[in-house]
Parts: sequence; structure tokens; C-alpha cells
Amino acid sequence: MPRTSWGSLSQYFEAIAVKDLSVVEVEKNRSNQHEFNATAELKRVFGAERRECPTQFVYLSDSDSSGATESGSLTWYDAREKHPTRSEFRLYYTASQILDKAQAGDHLYICLRKDGSVLAVVAKSQSTISSQLSYLFGLQIVALDHFVTLDEGDLSKRQLSYASQQILELIGISASSSLDAQMQEMIEHFDGTLPSTEVFSSYARSTVKHASPIGDPDETLVAWLEREELLFRAFEKSLLLDRVQAGFDDVDDFLKVSNSVRNRRMSRAGLSFENHIDVLLELNGVEFDRGKLTENRAKPDFVFPSIAAYHNPAFSDGLLTMLGAKTTCKDRWRQVLAEAERIPQKHLITIEPAISSNQTSEMKAHNLQLVVPVSIQESYTAHQRKWLISVKEFIELVLHKQNSL
Repeated sequence: MPRTSWGSLSQYFEAIAVKDLSVVEVEKNRSNQHEFNATAELKRVFGAERRECPTQFVYLSDSDSSGATESGSLTWYDAREKHPTRSEFRLYYTASQILDKAQAGDHLYICLRKDGSVLAVVAKSQSTISSQLSYLFGLQIVALDHFVTLDEGDLSKRQLSYASQQILELIGISASSSLDAQMQEMIEHFDGTLPSTEVFSSYARSTVKHASPIGDPDETLVAWLEREELLFRAFEKSLLLDRVQAGFDDVDDFLKVSNSVRNRRMSRAGLSFENHIDVLLELNGVEFDRGKLTENRAKPDFVFPSIAAYHNPAFSDGLLTMLGAKTTCKDRWRQVLAEAERIPQKHLITIEPAISSNQTSEMKAHNLQLVVPVSIQESYTAHQRKWLISVKEFIELVLHKQNSL
């Protein structure tokens, strides 16, 4: 089926530089220079002349999905600019709070944006967000004590996928699409009012042509999710335009609207994910119950073949299956472990790209099987992909049990 084109990284960045942070760059008792160890390679990013760039510093770890941010600047300069034959370029930073959080071995991403500003992201070593950024930029960082760079030509070759745009969102960049033209149709269809998530999910599915929910459930699920995300952002933009143009009474008023939008996006994302899975299972002839109570008022997202079978002591445990659904896992995957005591092996479906090897190893140790659409599995390591199962494989698993009844 035709897929949305997200373009390439060169739409958002002119150049990227990546390295591991060293002890002298982050530990105060070792250095107070506020400088990153620069190399000649950085000239591909900043050129050969002195340059000062307004910079947004961000620190991201798996325990803090929103991250810490700080405004500051980066200055690229030649410390020996007056010397007739020698040069010694340095990269000076002003932010202190973000770098105070960092530790040696954390990964630093210097992202030069199209407007000349810089996004400087520090990602905790061996974290999922670090794995995701490595996938996004196509750079594997292993004890990288010097900057490795990508120029605009390199970035133009990094074509974006649905998984890529999710990672861009994590660092505060909204990927654009070509579906804004459908905005007027949506306004007329819904009479200018945002419908329920279930209704909007159904509308989004109706706009995906040539879907193959039985032949290719993995691609179909991603296509449905991708289309709903694009349509929702376009519709939301239209609905919010008047509110934004009217301005805000004060900072509290702005924060109230901003938080409302953020919370709505997060809530709708989870619900739409479950909606599409629900329809996909039904179309494949799978018997299940959604959102029913098990022990201790736990509520698994999906129980197979039914909640009645689950609560029937005579029904074989081996024919029961449960599936949790989370767009992103973080530490929330642990919630699934306590949601159906009769089922020792849990299944969790996610569309989160490039979860760290440490986290997937821990999932495996807790007898939790991760289900990931095939196109998103490419963001994982080869070793991880041997363990992951696809949406199609999961459907085949529950149908096999169902046919054994």
C-alpha cells in the first residue's frame, strides 16, 4: 500500500556531530572549562570562522521522558586565531545545569538546525533514547572519544520512516507531512468539532487505501496509526489556530492550554493504538475480550479467547493468552506483569522503536514477549530481532490456540 513520505533528515538539520562525553567535559572536579573537546572534523559543522549559535540543551534518560532543558549558546572559535601558522579550534558551551546531569560516557548530539540554531542533546549511555538517536542518525556510538559528523549530503540520504518521526518528536521536532491538504475535508466531515478517538480512528482507517489486514497485518497496523497521527495533527492544528492567534492572558493561561494539548495527544495515542489492534484482530477472526478485569481489579488490554474462559478454572491455562498494548514502553512495561496471574508468559505490543538491549533483556528475563510491527523491528539490533515477534506471528499464535478448542 502507498506509504506517507516523511522526507529526510536534511529537512531539519544542516549537520550533526556526535561523541561520547569525556570525564574532563562533564566533571567539575576535573575541569571548569565549559568546553567540548573539539576536532578538525567539527569544521564540517561550523566552518572555519568564529561562530556563536543560540542553543537549546536537552538531557534525556529513560526515567524522564520529557527531559530537562536549558537555553544557552555554543561558541566555535580558534583559540590561536592571532597566530600566523597555527590554529586550535574549541567549542565552548554556556549551559551548566544540563551538563551537571551528564556523566562520562553519555552521548552528545550537536544538531545544527536550518535556522543556524543548535539542538544539543545529551542522552544517557545504554538507554533506550540513546539507541533511538543512534538509529535516527545511523551512527553507532561505541567508546567514541572524538566527534563524528554528518553533513547535509549525508543527512539527505537518511530517509525518514514512521519510527524516525516518533524519535524526532522526542527531541522536540514535529515532522511535517503532505496530508495537511485533507484538513478542509475533515473540518466539513466532523462539522469543525473533534470527535471521539474511536470515531476518528475509524475515519483514519477509511482513508487508507489497499490495506491488507489479513495478508499483511504488520504493515496495515502501522499504516492506520501513521494516517491517524497525520490527520489528527492537521485537524488539531486547524482547531487550535484561532486560540493561538487570540493570544494568552498570562503564562499560566498558556501553560494550561499547552498541557491540555499534550495530555490529549498522549491519551488519544494510546486509545487509537488499542482501537486499531481491536479491529485488526476482529478482521483476522480472533476471539478476544478487551479491557476486562482479572485478579485484583487488573485490566489487561486484551485477553484471549475470552474473559469468561480466563475465569473458568476448568479452562486450560495453556490456551489462554494476554496482550498489553503500549505505544511506548519506558518502565511501564512492568505493569503488564501483574495483569493476568493465570498466564505466565505475557505479550506486549508496542510501536516504540529501538528499545535498548538492556531493557529487552530484562523483559525476556521476566517472561514478557515483545510484539513489534516488522517495519519498526528494523530499528532494533540484529540480536534483538531474533527474539521479537511480528503482529502476524502473534495473530497466528492465538489463532492456533483458538483452533485447538
